[in-house]
Amino acid sequence: MKEPKSLFINENNLGLVTDFYQLTMAAGYFQNNMNQPATFELFVRKLPENRSFLVAAGLEQALHYLMHLHFSKEAVEYIKGHPVFKYVTKDFFNYLKKFRFSGDVYALPEGTPVFAEEPLIRITAPMIETQVVETYLLATINFQTLIASKAARVVLAAREREVVDFGSRRAHGPQAAVLAARACFIGGCLSTSNVLAGQQLGIPVMGTMAHSWVMAFDTEEEAFRAFHRVFPENTALLIDTYDTIRAACLVKELNIGDKLLAVRLDSGDILSLSKEVRKILDEAGLRHVKIMASGDLNEDKIDELMRNNAPIDLFGVGTEMVTSKDQPALGGIYKLVEQERCGERIPRMKFSEEKVFYPSCKQVYRFLNHSGVYQEDILGVDKEDMGGQPLLEPVMINGKMCKELPDLKDIQNRTLESLSCLPERLKRLKTADSYPVRKSPKLEEIRRYTEVMLKGR
Repeated sequence: MKEPKSLFINENNLGLVTDFYQLTMAAGYFQNNMNQPATFELFVRKLPENRSFLVAAGLEQALHYLMHLHFSKEAVEYIKGHPVFKYVTKDFFNYLKKFRFSGDVYALPEGTPVFAEEPLIRITAPMIETQVVETYLLATINFQTLIASKAARVVLAAREREVVDFGSRRAHGPQAAVLAARACFIGGCLSTSNVLAGQQLGIPVMGTMAHSWVMAFDTEEEAFRAFHRVFPENTALLIDTYDTIRAACLVKELNIGDKLLAVRLDSGDILSLSKEVRKILDEAGLRHVKIMASGDLNEDKIDELMRNNAPIDLFGVGTEMVTSKDQPALGGIYKLVEQERCGERIPRMKFSEEKVFYPSCKQVYRFLNHSGVYQEDILGVDKEDMGGQPLLEPVMINGKMCKELPDLKDIQNRTLESLSCLPERLKRLKTADSYPVRKSPKLEEIRRYTEVMLKGR
């Protein structure tokens, strides 16, 4: 009987985690002696609808990939056996057998707010290396940045109430669930229901109980007491399986006092139910018991609850957050911006309608006002004397790590501190203003020169 495959990526098949045309181009570059250094940048042309900022995420996984990228013997044989490679020389396959990433990587630190056209990561390496890594980098950084940005919106809407990632069962696969838990934590969530994310990433894990637990007993009281006997110091009860108000009244009769941590509402009119439940608990002397809300929540629903003074202490958010349901894909792109020829650095750009971008190696310079609030960014040429804070930092030189990566909690702190520096007009969920990102005069000059040079061919 055939053994099932999990398809979780391992280091032995990293070379094949790419699009097929990356490999055909690699072979083409190799046989045309076009493996001089080149620079690619990964950025978003325009922000998704109702987004005024993104939160950079996914860099650590991108760096792990670059450090371990290679083509195993089995991978090379698979590529070699494809009919398209019939006329490719054996030297190319020998090159793949020795392939390692040897380039330089500059990147925005994870947890940094980023805006349209600003590079999240910049790769300089031999042309083949820069080309092969495109697919993995886009998949990793696009996804985690998308989810971290969504989580940040949810956290802002919650107004300092705790947000928990409850989305593992609705993520697009088990691996996506772990990466989503990581991205949600970067975006400001304080815990996750995903146990593997807890074990692998050190994210605090939490959970209550499912409706099936309550339904498995003859009465709610029996279900609640049985759960408390097993978890006497960590009791959180789901109270909406049958009749929420009746269950809230039952809670006060359990006589477990300060051992009860929270109750959870997962359905119905959360606003009115939370107010009624809070009143019942307070009258019973259970003011310390927190109310948690869950059930198809998103930033808009949470914002509405907060505007109406819902007495909710925690929000469990699942599907809408880990799939970014309203904007389920981030259109990040990875483009060649500079190429070395005969010792000369040549800027590159394209002119396709609605796909124009700025050439040359770039840097993002951020300026704050006297109150420490973001004022504007300038997209300029790398090492240009612009003032402000240059955001892209070297993290890998000649294929080797050159900077210690921060702990995940430190990344989350960066996010939360950075969000506090955003102008209030950028934090609105629906009518947020755009943030000014200007181009430096030197960058504009290089663009005009490049356009004339390339169109004159």
